[in-house]
Amino acid sequence: MRATFIRVTLPLTGMGFVNQAGRGVMAVVGPVLAVQYALSASELGLLSSMLFFAYCLWQLPLGVLLDMFGPRRVQTWMGLLAAAGFALFALSDGLAGFMIARAMIGVGVAAGLMAVLKANAQFFPRAQVAGMTGIAMFIGTGGSLLATAPVQALLPHIGWRGVFWVLTAITLAAVLWIHTSVQDKPGAPSRGWRGETAVIVAIARTGIFWRLAPLIALMSIFNFTYHGLWAGPWLRDVAGLDGQARAATLFCYALGMMTGGLAMGQLTSRLQMRGHPPMLVPAAAAVAMLLIQSGFLFGPTDFVTVTVLWFLLALIAAAGPPGYAVIAQFFPVEQMGRVSTVINTVVLGGAFLMQSLIGWILDLWPRTAAGGWDPAGYRWAMALAMAMQVVALAWAWRFLKRKGSA
Repeated sequence: MRATFIRVTLPLTGMGFVNQAGRGVMAVVGPVLAVQYALSASELGLLSSMLFFAYCLWQLPLGVLLDMFGPRRVQTWMGLLAAAGFALFALSDGLAGFMIARAMIGVGVAAGLMAVLKANAQFFPRAQVAGMTGIAMFIGTGGSLLATAPVQALLPHIGWRGVFWVLTAITLAAVLWIHTSVQDKPGAPSRGWRGETAVIVAIARTGIFWRLAPLIALMSIFNFTYHGLWAGPWLRDVAGLDGQARAATLFCYALGMMTGGLAMGQLTSRLQMRGHPPMLVPAAAAVAMLLIQSGFLFGPTDFVTVTVLWFLLALIAAAGPPGYAVIAQFFPVEQMGRVSTVINTVVLGGAFLMQSLIGWILDLWPRTAAGGWDPAGYRWAMALAMAMQVVALAWAWRFLKRKGSA
């Protein structure tokens, strides 16, 4: 099992690292671009969310490709596209170029988690998939750490363009590792594009999917939305932290995601192997998230309090991706790629809308004297996210209670 993890899961996690770095870098670089190019909150939100828009559109074809051709070939070609996207962002000098580059990056990193889930489902026993995925997330989320304090430290020396050239080099290294190490395991015979698409439609029409997916998806949507952009401006405009303090808090936020990915995945697998319902951890995490989020509504400004809140929130919200494996257990293993990408389509579509929506909400208030956005807008945005989570939790709870799975 260890040799399989090193040979298959670990190299694929390299693109997960790139995925996390590509999403998180805007939380540090975004405010710089907003000042340099005079971007409004809605423009900045749209720019950052273009990654999720392209990521979302590519998910359903990606599921078919993973199940037909395997993670190695798919990740190799998509990784090259991601590298080209990072390079284009470094070369661009306006909103249009940035948006095209972000879209390329979004497609290129779209299989970061899905390829790992597909490979783990092929090579490990079903009850261990969530645990192996949690370990991969723990390692891959190191990309989130790279996109915080290290990027902030590099900005004065190499600028934001240099940061994107570094990301280009890291992506190419990950592609080379995957191409030379991973071997695809033969799967079920392909039904062709029409047949494979019909399977996706069947998955999306399954009642249990729509009962559980919103609850699990919203955890990741929140993390993607704030870690990918809005946590940085929140720390500046609400908490009043300077650049170095913001980077330190974002580092702890990413550390919470990293630790949570490992802890939640392992906890889900261990409890399931002991006979507990697989949805126990995601459901409990959803309740804990609401309690932690309520603390942000008071607009804390103390550095320690703010940092602890963001760390805990990221730690708990990391129950989302292992939850993909929980939902996938209701479907045949050869459909793992498509089940995961259908869930991820919901997540990424939601992240695109949420990042953009927060920008629109913030633009309802005048810009502050310092060039930021009014704290009242952030409070309304957080309250909206919490309301959505309450509805999703109630929707899932009715099903779990009826099935005796709660």
